[in-house]
Amino acid sequence: MTSSPALPFELSTEDRWLSPQTGYTREHWEAAADGLLRAAWRWATPGGALLDLPGVPSRSGVRSDGLEGYARTFLAAAFRVAGAEGKDPQGWLDRYARGLAVGTRTPGRDDAESWPLILDHHVQGQPMVESASVALGLRLTRPWLWDRLDADVQDRAEEWLRGAIRHTPAPNNWYLFPFTVAGFLESVGRGDAETARVRERALGLLESWYRGQGWYTDGDGNAFDHYNGWALHLYPALDEHLADGAAQPSPAARPSPYGPRLREHLESFSLLFDANGAPIHFGRSLTYRFAASAAVGLGAVTGHTPLAPGTSRRLLNGSLRYFLARGAAGQEGLLSLGWHGPHEATLQRYSGPASPYWASKAFVCLLAPADHELWTATETEAPTESRDRVLSLPDAGLLIQTTGADGMARLHNHGSSHVRPHEGESAAAEDPHYSRQAYSTRTGPTAPANERDNHLSVEVSGVRSARRRIHLLGAGHGDGWGWAASWHSPVFSSGPPMVPGLRVESVTVARGRYELRVHRVLGVPPNARVLQTGWAVGPDDPALHTAVHPLHGWMAQDTVRAPQGTAYAPWTELPRLTAEPAETPAPLYAALTTLTAEPDPTPLRDAVTGVTATATTLEVRWSADGARTRISFEPLEVVHEAG
Repeated sequence: MTSSPALPFELSTEDRWLSPQTGYTREHWEAAADGLLRAAWRWATPGGALLDLPGVPSRSGVRSDGLEGYARTFLAAAFRVAGAEGKDPQGWLDRYARGLAVGTRTPGRDDAESWPLILDHHVQGQPMVESASVALGLRLTRPWLWDRLDADVQDRAEEWLRGAIRHTPAPNNWYLFPFTVAGFLESVGRGDAETARVRERALGLLESWYRGQGWYTDGDGNAFDHYNGWALHLYPALDEHLADGAAQPSPAARPSPYGPRLREHLESFSLLFDANGAPIHFGRSLTYRFAASAAVGLGAVTGHTPLAPGTSRRLLNGSLRYFLARGAAGQEGLLSLGWHGPHEATLQRYSGPASPYWASKAFVCLLAPADHELWTATETEAPTESRDRVLSLPDAGLLIQTTGADGMARLHNHGSSHVRPHEGESAAAEDPHYSRQAYSTRTGPTAPANERDNHLSVEVSGVRSARRRIHLLGAGHGDGWGWAASWHSPVFSSGPPMVPGLRVESVTVARGRYELRVHRVLGVPPNARVLQTGWAVGPDDPALHTAVHPLHGWMAQDTVRAPQGTAYAPWTELPRLTAEPAETPAPLYAALTTLTAEPDPTPLRDAVTGVTATATTLEVRWSADGARTRISFEPLEVVHEAG
């Protein structure tokens, strides 16, 4: 065994023959699970019912946080033991069995061990989230834990779990928590009309949230993010896999959509992992870190994947190694609240000390036994390493751009805004992890108090606009290029919240490492400025290069600082373009942008040889091959013609 300098626990010796890219094997996953569990259990209550990890309590309170510590680490232990066919050399299941018995003895009581009751999401909802991990852990380890419990402990556990079935979830992926609880109860012969009802309800909602190409929105509206992989695909597909393993499905059963949808999801989602292992830095709950690889592991375990086994392991290994090597576990072996290490701006208000342990979902890959091809096939390149790719997701309004020269992935967002249908568009509620035009695997959004990266803003009376609800206009792709478009109404944090008639229509065209960003800004009031920023890059990464080059409408450019930095750098700089006030503001603004780690990249000014524009159209000619890209706004049309 060799000790990693970034970890307080040991990992197996690297195997560069089987895993030439990462050196990681199945033994690394087992050792990582054991190391993370040992560190967390140092903070257990005497009865083992709560794991009170150190840190600032969440808004749900200390007791709920302690249950979160128990439930989320139990999930890692369950995958670890179930994947080893019950072998449990560390004795994890004995600890969790004891904690279950103690925590459910007097639930709701104000003492040192009792679990909180599960109530409606707006009253005391967080325990409902944790009930799914408890139920799934019990289902995975049934022969070695549940079946060995005393009958009265089983009854108490069922009664506590039924709180999830009898109360109202939050209007999103939370409906899959009672679904998962009900699935466990039915698997142990405790199903009834209640369990059937919540399972039917969840699957009905899931159907209404499906948008195509393997992507779900997280609840009504248009919220596309990592919850697709670690929740919306994970729970139904894993439930189906476990059910198929327990009993042979009826030949007359209707074909399920969940496996095929997972396969289709991985077609695009697999492009959102960097060659260095990092997942795309986009959406909420990023502190779950390598949970982003859960869908990859589940696809390999169930067979519902388009990826070769060596490619799946490359993505899994790369993601785990990326975070462990960058201090995610800290000096004490505890996953911190953040991205690499602690990072407050990455967090949501519901985050508590044990929240990062939803990363346990990545250990679903351990359900593939040691002789599974996931672990025996030679590790191959990640999809981002092979060649340049541009892929549009017209149903979600996302555009994926990867470059083989540096193995980087970028996501251009024209469809995911995380604003519910019933909500207004207050700038005070702006979320940098959704509102920006683009995200990558090597940069993060700047903090709200700093200059916004990757943003088109209209400045009125010194106040710059925010982008909240995003309205998809379209998306598409061809051979080596792609586009996506949307519009939004700029909103302001002070003064009048909106300007009547002010509207921004935006188009992104991706080609190679280049991004053509074109905006039509309508209804700009007198004396207003229009500004466009690029990628935020820190000074500690000299290999990373970013630039913005004006093509049409812009008058000045400079570089500005973001002193609060990003999840990747303590402070950053970002390029900016400005159009100063004019009596008749130009409606069309176009710029070329890049983010690359390619050595000595060609300057942006040399990438385009000609630009022609009217009030509603813009056409550029590309220097490399003479190809033309034409964007029209009335009606919206994006055409790319080879040279």
